[in-house]
Amino acid sequence: MVTVSYDGRPFAGFQRQPGQVTVQGRLEAALAIALRRPVITACAGRTDAGVHALAQVISFPAHEPDVDNRSLLRSLNSLAGDGISVVDVRSAPPQFDARHSAVSREYRYRVVTGPVPPLFLRDLAWWVKGPLDLGAMRQAASELTGRHDFRTFCVKGSSEGKRTVRTIDLLEIEPAWEMGEHCIVVRIIGRSFLHSMVRIVVGSLVEVGRGKRPARWVGEVLEAQHRGAAGQTAPPHGLTLWHVTYPEELWL
Repeated sequence: MVTVSYDGRPFAGFQRQPGQVTVQGRLEAALAIALRRPVITACAGRTDAGVHALAQVISFPAHEPDVDNRSLLRSLNSLAGDGISVVDVRSAPPQFDARHSAVSREYRYRVVTGPVPPLFLRDLAWWVKGPLDLGAMRQAASELTGRHDFRTFCVKGSSEGKRTVRTIDLLEIEPAWEMGEHCIVVRIIGRSFLHSMVRIVVGSLVEVGRGKRPARWVGEVLEAQHRGAAGQTAPPHGLTLWHVTYPEELWL
């Protein structure tokens, strides 16, 4: 398996798409050169266009005699191109799959508030000009923690014929200082998420924080079971796939 970080701005998302520059496309091209064979990868989370990753995980079948992990790490960093950093290469058993073997995924979303736009965080955070009531946002977040049907919180049409029950293990909203700038970090952990679920959750919580909706509204949105009931989809550049957790026994 390979762990990569990337700046989502230059890419049309993670997943390969014909005629588009994607993270998966770049990585598979780099792997094909390094290993001298075609490589098809699986990933822990198919991030949308503009979404960043600190620790995206990909897996692919290894063949003998592939190059050793240290050599592959150096080769991939030389070949992957700007915006992608390969931070780890390690071996896993044949049954390991970056997507299906994961036991939890952590995303973090940054919001900067106030009349002055951020400088260093401008490409990593959503600028909201007015203040946000963190207490109200936390109260609303408590409505979403646990196991629920999150059909309301996914892209319309993406859930057709699919199971939409998910569990949010942690939904935390805290102030932070990053790069010398004040921001609010929404931290969300769960086993899996629906298409754009995290960004729609954040967009809805921000509506509560702005005072446009009461905290209890989020519970009503859950029950509505249609996308139009929720708030806006938060911009992609504020979101980062932060960490993916796997069982320790999977590592060789």
